[in-house]
Amino acid sequence: MPPGYFSPYAGVGVGYQWTRLSGFHVNGSPTGFPSITSGDTKGAIAYQFILGGAFPIPQVRGLALTTEYRFFGVGSRSYNATFTPVAGGTAVASNVRLGNDFNHGVLIGLRYNFLPPPPPPPAPAAVPAQAPARSYLVFFDWDKATLTDRARQIIAEAAVNSTKVQYTRIEVNGYTDTSGTPRYNQGLSIRRARAVQAELVKDGVPQNAITIQGFGDTHLLVPTGPGVREPQNRRVEIIIR
Repeated sequence: MPPGYFSPYAGVGVGYQWTRLSGFHVNGSPTGFPSITSGDTKGAIAYQFILGGAFPIPQVRGLALTTEYRFFGVGSRSYNATFTPVAGGTAVASNVRLGNDFNHGVLIGLRYNFLPPPPPPPAPAAVPAQAPARSYLVFFDWDKATLTDRARQIIAEAAVNSTKVQYTRIEVNGYTDTSGTPRYNQGLSIRRARAVQAELVKDGVPQNAITIQGFGDTHLLVPTGPGVREPQNRRVEIIIR
């Protein structure tokens, strides 16, 4: 039964029905009408129409209150019968013809589905929208503070996503590898941070929302010894807070 407060249904059928006149007898009358007796069995075309509805009972899955109207009809039939005069005389065999038989009925009841459909599965949980990344890494060539095409793409992505989240500041932190002196590396890390800052401003980020720092060859992403040209350590990190 489909879920809901009311489930209508209808049905039609055509068949063949046999009827037996068991103990059929009609008394005659003194005016000349004979007695009629028959025990014959005859068949005829039968047809049925059903119109109803079911009201599910939510407390019991599969149980429903039903109400329906039924119309049942049978075609005319001719039965063998014996006619006996009341005043005496010879009984005569003949036929008794019964016309179409129509029946109407209204039924109210309970219906239980022994194999009710399983309850509907729970609605899938809404997938939360993925928040924009809040940290971006921009890498540089050795001993360079100029931006590559890929670096500009990453900075542009950070600028766009900064408009999708609430933030108080954007940090731009520059780093180097260990291939130069600490003093030189400190200055190089600041130049890299300023290059990224300028690109962010160019992409629409307010300059007063950006803070920059240079950390030189400290806070290595890949730990190395001194004098190592490690590409992943030559970077600027953009952090949206």
